Amino acid sequence: MVDFDYARPRTLAEALALLAANPEARALAGGQTLIPTLKQRLARPALLVDLQAIAELRGIEVGDGFVSVGAMTRHAETASHAGLSAAIPALAFLAGGIAHPQVRHVGTMGGSISNNDPAADYPGALLGLGAQVQTTSRSIAADDFFTGLFSTALEPGELVVRVRFPRPVRAGYCKIANPASGYVTTGCFIADFGGGRVRVAVNGAGPCVFRLPALEAALGADFSPAALAGFRQDPKGLNADLHASAAYRAQLVAVAVRRALSMALSASPLLESSPA
Repeated sequence: MVDFDYARPRTLAEALALLAANPEARALAGGQTLIPTLKQRLARPALLVDLQAIAELRGIEVGDGFVSVGAMTRHAETASHAGLSAAIPALAFLAGGIAHPQVRHVGTMGGSISNNDPAADYPGALLGLGAQVQTTSRSIAADDFFTGLFSTALEPGELVVRVRFPRPVRAGYCKIANPASGYVTTGCFIADFGGGRVRVAVNGAGPCVFRLPALEAALGADFSPAALAGFRQDPKGLNADLHASAAYRAQLVAVAVRRALSMALSASPLLESSPA
């Protein structure tokens, strides 16, 4: 690694002041991406601002119609939280399937979504559930937060504070993972909010997580496997690498959609309606 200064602030205000005072500073969340990047000398921050001691960025709140997760809440906490698991089982299931136990006990939701790796799990949940991302300066809808490959709407010095998820009637998530790395090759998150309101998000297949509006309309009219009849994903614009071609990923999208819907249908409806 190259030399850099290190700070471990106790409050969010202190962290923001450190980042504002040094344009070459970088915030450190769980470090699951940034630390390997530093080891490979692909990043050269002058100062690393470690967010792990900031209590106000941690914790899970479950309320009527919503679940709120602090940015520094670790994946393992999200996966094992009883209230969250009861409110949005598919979200807990997703968190429990991220990487391996060591990563789940260090990695954080805020770090993951701020990095916006196309092979990450959480972008699928945020977009599929229509979450709101609370930052240090504003609230951003998930539809506007993820802007492209490793790109988000965050401005320099702006940090994710919490993510607020509306509670669906039922939801399902399927990840088809790379067997070697565990990263998402293709995934799908489906959420049914009742009243014909359905959201479908696909992660891993393209440079950035995306929705399937036509399928959302079909499932909104008939939330059953019959709505998937004739569904085909266009491979144009999908990722193609040594792990999977764009055409193969397009086929995987159909598989992930079908499995996510099956999971949603197998779950007992949690709420008769949702304010989302």
